[in-house]
Amino acid sequence: MPCRGGIPPLSEEEARRLAEAVPAWALLENATRLVRRFEFQDFRAAMEFVNRVAELAEAEGHHPDFEIHWNKVELTLWTHKIGGLHENDF
Repeated sequence: MPCRGGIPPLSEEEARRLAEAVPAWALLENATRLVRRFEFQDFRAAMEFVNRVAELAEAEGHHPDFEIHWNKVELTLWTHKIGGLHENDF
């Protein structure tokens, strides 16, 4: 269920506890963002990944920020409506 806002973001302590379950991801910006970099063989493979993630994000109603550098894609998750992380980001 997407977060609709009106609640506080997770505390840094709560975010660090949940992050233990997703060790390939990193917490940034005082534990208000969850980030992971993916590497691919080439630009085409990176863009196919971005498009698959975009379809899933649209279906879930939860949209990551994408940063694309030729064969690398960095995904940043956070809940915009609360300005930080929510359980759904994990």
